Amino acid sequence: MRDEFPACRIAPRLLAWHAKHGRHDLPWQQDRTAYRVWVSEIMLQQTQVGTVIPYYQRFMERFPSVVALANAAIDEVLHLWTGLGYYARARNLHRAAVRVRDEFGGEFPTAFEAVAGLPGIGRSTAGAILSLSLGQRHAILDGNVRRVLSRYFGIEGDPARKDIADLLWQRATVCTPEQQADTYNQAMMDLGATVCTRSKPLCAFCPITDDCVARIQGRQNELPSPRKRAERRARHAFMVLAMREDGSVLLRQRPVTGIWGGLWSAPQFETREEVQHFTFWHLQGASAEAEQLPRVEHAFTHFDLSITPLLVRCQGSLGVMDGADGLWYNARQPASVGLPQPVKVLLEQLENS
Repeated sequence: MRDEFPACRIAPRLLAWHAKHGRHDLPWQQDRTAYRVWVSEIMLQQTQVGTVIPYYQRFMERFPSVVALANAAIDEVLHLWTGLGYYARARNLHRAAVRVRDEFGGEFPTAFEAVAGLPGIGRSTAGAILSLSLGQRHAILDGNVRRVLSRYFGIEGDPARKDIADLLWQRATVCTPEQQADTYNQAMMDLGATVCTRSKPLCAFCPITDDCVARIQGRQNELPSPRKRAERRARHAFMVLAMREDGSVLLRQRPVTGIWGGLWSAPQFETREEVQHFTFWHLQGASAEAEQLPRVEHAFTHFDLSITPLLVRCQGSLGVMDGADGLWYNARQPASVGLPQPVKVLLEQLENS
């Protein structure tokens, strides 16, 4: 790893590369405001650009301002987020919008400390928002930038370790130029996303390859050092798809904390005995036998969930409690609520069949 590093040698090359090869036509790059950049940065956390674009466009059409987002019901926000995953991002986005409306008069703050103090916004995201929207000089250190800097400087060690993270922040800060910090930060993110990729990096097309430690030493696949990951676990659950004669299906709102917090899901149980108890005591006019549908597999960050859907047909129009924590969801006239992706898939399959 270098003891000395010429930061001035990185920025000019990256800026020249970005002018020709960087991304310039992404939706959030048009009419840049702190609000528009903020929404894009949150959506792009752990999600690919191609996946984000249609969600971003629908989101901005419905919530064109931070006040519009703050005034919306959280169910509507989660509804537009359905399919993006990591739903805590949407809940934090809404909480932060409420804070901006109530504490900053609906104007997104421009001070770093104020932005970094909002729910769901950390040091790197705050820097990206203020840099990309206002041109302020702030370093960023998202996953793409960590990878570029780790390889260029030959920094070994788990980037999540405090000493390694501090070192990467030091490099990121010094390398960020005084002028054109916004373009430089965008160039770093673009380089990591399109050239200095996680696997099979395109070193021949990299503007800083000549003095990149990883390239010189042939260690592109070793850096950044892989994190120690816990062994993935497997879980199984049953979901009761209680369907009325009009085709509507019972959904319940999940607790705010935990998996799929605040989303609406089919009642979920760990055992068939729990399913039978629920069906007998809570579903009016339910068929005696549940129809088992094909399993649905869903991968979370740390475990895999296998869902066995059980279709239970309810006679009559009532079926079960229409309380605050339950609703009858009809795909023909869907309610604006957030759905976990596998539940959305199940409901679509039922509608199509």
